[in-house]
Amino acid sequence: MTATTPLRVAMIGTGFMGAAHSQAFRVAPRFFDLPLFPEMTVIVGRNADKTRAAAEKLGWAEASTDWREVVARDDIDLVDICSPGDSHAEIAIAALEAGKHVLCEKPLANTVEEAKAMADAAREAASRGIRSMVGFSYRRVPALSYARDLVQSGRIGEVRQARAAYLQDWLVDENGPMTWRLDKKLAGSGSLGDIGAHAVDAVQFITGQTVEQVSGHLRTFVTERPLLGETVGLSGTASDERGQVTVDDAAWFTGQLSGGAVASFEATRYATGRKNGLKIEIFGSRGAVVFDLERLNELEFYDGTAPAGEQGFTRILVTEPEHPYAAAWWPTGHGLGYEHPFSHQLRDLVFDIAEGRQPRPSFDDGLQVQQVLDAVERSAAANGVFTPVA
Repeated sequence: MTATTPLRVAMIGTGFMGAAHSQAFRVAPRFFDLPLFPEMTVIVGRNADKTRAAAEKLGWAEASTDWREVVARDDIDLVDICSPGDSHAEIAIAALEAGKHVLCEKPLANTVEEAKAMADAAREAASRGIRSMVGFSYRRVPALSYARDLVQSGRIGEVRQARAAYLQDWLVDENGPMTWRLDKKLAGSGSLGDIGAHAVDAVQFITGQTVEQVSGHLRTFVTERPLLGETVGLSGTASDERGQVTVDDAAWFTGQLSGGAVASFEATRYATGRKNGLKIEIFGSRGAVVFDLERLNELEFYDGTAPAGEQGFTRILVTEPEHPYAAAWWPTGHGLGYEHPFSHQLRDLVFDIAEGRQPRPSFDDGLQVQQVLDAVERSAAANGVFTPVA
């Protein structure tokens, strides 16, 4: 059954995440029977020409360079924030106060103070029926969701240890140009917030436990990079001028979880040869699960209660109709890709809006992750152990 009631969307941001979210808005209504139909009403960016080009390419009806005017419009129901982190708080709070539902990319904000203000605004808006969600999309990878199902149903027993490593290598070339992700004023932090936030949320999501204590170390390997020169098309060329890198390149930290388990986390964009490897291992008293984003249709499961002669990690191909989200897509064995969790995220958000539920992860969930990231930064600066501050 095709939904006829529109959910009119304004998306802020024309880059990588804007493209990923646009894919979801185009595809999700055609594979899931949604109670509301997302309409791609307007995309917002800073550069008029680039934003018009993005609207045409990605499927948006209009383009704008004024997010404040768009947020105030009566024909917008949902504001999707895919812009750099320094803009999240201002846009989200304005949208919530204007009565718009909000989807905001992770990490929720650049600071705990900003995240607190966003969470406060979200709770007030919820009292008026306005919903908000932070975009930790990997929760919606079917194999990772299935890992949570196994852990929460007791299949691995008491959770004792967790290991998470998010490894990329796109910054290995020290002469690669500066981007906004390397500027603390825009990004808040480097690998820690960009990909470490995903690792923290995934471990907490699978285990059902929260990080309560951390001890961290941060490192910046390359402190200067070429600035972009003249714009050529939609990209730029490197200039002879160099800019300061003001964020971490790699983060390592250990943690204690609320249920008593211990955890270790690693996030780096300098792991030569690793393109997008998020590996999560959860070890329990009766078994274990292992997930690797570079093999995102698979989950490894170890059943420690099986006879000794039968024990070993079993590879589960998470494409059966019984697996999370899989029934909407292809026949068994036909895998999904990086873009599909964004459709799953949108599917869940639309149902939550239509049925009056609080979406998860909420802005409060995003705030809690922000507090963990902040505690890691404080620990690294002081070479000590820190507790996330509420």
